[in-house]
Amino acid sequence: MSQIKEFNDYREKMNERILAQDNKVMKRFFSLDNQTYQDGALDVKTKELLGLVASMVLRCDDCIKYHLGRCHDEGVTTDEIYEVYSVANIVGGSICIPHTRRAVEYWDELEASKDK
Repeated sequence: MSQIKEFNDYREKMNERILAQDNKVMKRFFSLDNQTYQDGALDVKTKELLGLVASMVLRCDDCIKYHLGRCHDEGVTTDEIYEVYSVANIVGGSICIPHTRRAVEYWDELEASKDK
C-alpha cells in the first residue's frame, strides 16, 4: 500500500472515530481548523504553505503529510515546496532535517501519483 493511501485511510478512519464521540470541543476544533484553511485575505495555497512550514518546525510528520497532500492538490510546484523546506530548516534548525527527508519522500510519491 502506498504511503499516501495508508495515511489518508488511517486519518479518515480515526477522524470518523473521534467525531463519532460527539464531543463538542473536538467538533468545534475540527471545524475551526477547516475554516482556517478556507480562502480569505490569504488564498488556500498560501495557507497550506504556511501550515506546512509550521508543521515542519513543530516536527509533526502527520501534519507534514497532510499539508503536503493539500499543497499538491492546490498545484504547488516542487520548487515552491523546496523553498518551504528551506524556510522550515532556517526557522526550526537542523532538528527539521529528518522531517525534511521524510517530506521529500512523501512529496516524490505525490508527484509520481499524478502521472498514473
